Amino acid sequence: MSVVSNLLYLLVVLALGVAGRSVGLLDDARTRLLTAGAFYVALPALVFTSTSTQRLDEVLEPRLVVGFWTVLFVVAGLGWVVHRGESSPAVRSVAVVQSYHCNLGFLGLPIVAATFGGVVTAKASLVLGVGVLTQVPLTVAVFAFVTEAEADIHGALRDILTNPVLLALVAGLAAAAVGVTVPAVVSDGLGRVADLALPLALLAVGASLSFDRGTVDPGTVGSVLALKMLVMPVVALATFWALSADLSTTRAGVLMLAMPTAVSTFVYATELGGDPDLASANVFATTVASVGTVLLVLRFVG
Repeated sequence: MSVVSNLLYLLVVLALGVAGRSVGLLDDARTRLLTAGAFYVALPALVFTSTSTQRLDEVLEPRLVVGFWTVLFVVAGLGWVVHRGESSPAVRSVAVVQSYHCNLGFLGLPIVAATFGGVVTAKASLVLGVGVLTQVPLTVAVFAFVTEAEADIHGALRDILTNPVLLALVAGLAAAAVGVTVPAVVSDGLGRVADLALPLALLAVGASLSFDRGTVDPGTVGSVLALKMLVMPVVALATFWALSADLSTTRAGVLMLAMPTAVSTFVYATELGGDPDLASANVFATTVASVGTVLLVLRFVG
């Protein structure tokens, strides 16, 4: 599919998820099943198949990791500066976190795979793994510091180390390192499962979106939207250009960092003292806006 076709496909399937939720077809139980299927089956299959078939020296690009960390912490710092004046810790914590926390797994990796494939997808899988190890601890730390919530550090660490996507990344890189050839039958089966990652993830995200305009400040939503969907991609483009990264590294890094706010931030906000209404509104706004902003990003790296 072309870039435009991919984005139209994204919008249509996302809208189907929203419609399914509104008519009661995708209730909480079915949405959880979709989420589990994407997170525990389709995404790990995509990560493993994309990394195990590539040369290890092409995937393990230091500039990709350095660039990702640079952009993440720069935008997190900007989010802190922009939202430091929020009087409510619940609002301030959500606004800061959702200014940088990207939807790397449910949208980023499947979109990269559908758009570029090959080594770009393998590098995006590396970004996803580094993101799991970086974004989650940073987000928990921000909520714990701002809201003074009792964060379960040990539980968060356990979730990271047992993350199926991270385990699939380690397995894929190990297979690439030792030159293991996956049997054709297994490879074809995993490939078919991996193809389900994008539609399952989009339906789950669409069914999870909700927005009550009467309970949030439009100015706060607008500032989060600007930082996440405009400033972060620009910082990413400038960073990878400054690092003289090759094209596949730039594509993987910039496109992953251009993704909207992760749905998981709503869960963190609910559990760690953040404003859940604002979190839901920001997820909704950035996800809808990403249909247009991703197209703009692809004009530079596509």
